[in-house]
Amino acid sequence: MSKDDLIKAAIEAVVAGDDEAAVNVANRVVAEGLNPVEIIADGFAAGMIKVGDLFAKEDYALPEVLLSADAMQKALDLLDPHIPRQDVKKKRGVVVIGTVQGDIHEIGKRIVGTMLEVYGFEVHDLGADVSTEKFIEKAKELKADIVATSALMTTTMMRQKKLEEALKEAGLSVKTMVGGAAVTKEWADLIGADGYGQDVTEAVDVAVKLVKPVD
Repeated sequence: MSKDDLIKAAIEAVVAGDDEAAVNVANRVVAEGLNPVEIIADGFAAGMIKVGDLFAKEDYALPEVLLSADAMQKALDLLDPHIPRQDVKKKRGVVVIGTVQGDIHEIGKRIVGTMLEVYGFEVHDLGADVSTEKFIEKAKELKADIVATSALMTTTMMRQKKLEEALKEAGLSVKTMVGGAAVTKEWADLIGADGYGQDVTEAVDVAVKLVKPVD
């Protein structure tokens, strides 16, 4: 299969929630010695975006979304060890990333975290349903350069605003990034976030611009 065929197959596997097909695509990528980054970003991640759109339109129910997420997760588990980490003299910066409190969705956030590692960042993934206090505690402990948060639901977006306010109150000099299905650039600007990523590629580009270049 060509790279384009594998990307198409990855999208179809995720949208169908077919974990066997997703694993088959991942195994083909590894067997053919391809760089998994494009397959993840343009295939599996793009498939999950489609699933998110279907869920938002109520064409997909939650169980179908979970099947799709599981299919993608199994593919990522196989591909992650084969992602080439960039040969950089030192890390670009430290990123603390997580899904805000009240929100248990992880798949998009996990992809972004993996891709940030590929591009030379030291990433600390706090998981899902992370409190404002936990973000601040870890940012202080690790002297983070960026705190990145995801919110899938409009009901949890306010946690991003609360975090922006809490970081300022704590006097932390740290850049912030926001993303997630419910989030827009307008929202990011409104709450004072330093960056917004609509998808994986944009999130990585924004993170790179927020920190100093590697020497």
